[in-house]
Amino acid sequence: MAGHIQDRWYKTEKTADGKTVRVKSDRYGLGLRYRARYIGPDGTEKSQSFPDKQKRQADEWLSLIEADMSRGRYIDPRESRITFQQYADKWLASQTSDLTTRYAAETRLRLHAYPYIGGRPMGSFQPAHIRAWVRAMEEAGVTGGYARVIFANVRTVLSAAVDDDLLSRNPCGSRSVKAPKGEARRVAPWEPERVFAVRAALPEGFRPMVDLAGGCGLRQGEIIGFAEDAADFATDTVHVVRQIKMIAGKAVFAPPKGGKLRDVPLSAAVAQRLRAHMERFPPTPVTLPWLTPDGPEVTHRLLFSNGTSGVAYRSNFNMFVWKPALAVAGVIPMPEKGKAYVSAREHGMHALRHFYASALLDAGENIKAVSQYLGHSDPGFTLRIYTHLMPSSQERTRRAIDKLYLGSADHDHGPGTAQAA
Repeated sequence: MAGHIQDRWYKTEKTADGKTVRVKSDRYGLGLRYRARYIGPDGTEKSQSFPDKQKRQADEWLSLIEADMSRGRYIDPRESRITFQQYADKWLASQTSDLTTRYAAETRLRLHAYPYIGGRPMGSFQPAHIRAWVRAMEEAGVTGGYARVIFANVRTVLSAAVDDDLLSRNPCGSRSVKAPKGEARRVAPWEPERVFAVRAALPEGFRPMVDLAGGCGLRQGEIIGFAEDAADFATDTVHVVRQIKMIAGKAVFAPPKGGKLRDVPLSAAVAQRLRAHMERFPPTPVTLPWLTPDGPEVTHRLLFSNGTSGVAYRSNFNMFVWKPALAVAGVIPMPEKGKAYVSAREHGMHALRHFYASALLDAGENIKAVSQYLGHSDPGFTLRIYTHLMPSSQERTRRAIDKLYLGSADHDHGPGTAQAA
């Protein structure tokens, strides 16, 4: 056995004739009677106390400790008492990923994991607890791809706990635990009429945003951070080298998503509109920290800005500029007086990137080029999103075979048939 059981209510003493007898100790009848003691792998003594009449349970506990040690699955009971939230906070602080990723993960855990499993000791996690948490998220309306990302964050934290010997296995990996299902939605690109109707409904100073998204495939953060030096009219190219993103509520300049710099062809029509915009609305110098809120300050002359801080904050733009334009264009209903606009997540500016991709594919552009222009890290990812928009290979096959058959005369090309033979 890994240790021994101490009975705190009795002690041994020697009598005058040298015999050893058990007598009641000063603690007799007080507190927990049995203390199971053992030496852990780190060389220090560990213990667990049990009440009166539970010596068998103390023996079984020690046996389990011994079995875990022999199988290499031992977990220090004191360490396993740390709660999920306490451990997750330490895990987040130790991450070396970019600050935006860490902040987003912290927000998701704080809003959607801590209220349900934050107070649970790490050593007590069972698959049933994860199943109950996933169900609670679903009942709270957190579903689809967002729920899958939250689940992945929790799973990663618990995997780290396994590596740190706080858990013997990750309950998220149990066969009985099902990750939230993603939303299997097909991209439905806007028609050109809708794109230009929304553009016309925007204030004049923001209309070229539609041209950069629908005509160059830029993301919203890349458009908000678009400076005059990004438009290379001499080579008909857009250099996508920065974006503006929010970190802990503060705007910063940063590289594009994934650090993937790229060049995008600039069409004559989009170039003409950008030139006209810069003449009508001269670019505004905006100074922001680079990469982190305490990073070195840099200044760029931006094409789009507001009248105060200079930054066209995404949240304000979406609420007070984009949604009203969607309503005027008939994409979403106009709200009643005093009421808010309806949710329009599927009609955000990202819809214009889908429009851009569909236009290129419809024109016969290859998927690798489309992936490069969109700034995707993997053409396979682009293909999975837009494969249903590509010209049908079945129709191309029919045309190819028809061309061969219809171009060939219907006459004998070889030996007679088997029947004739």
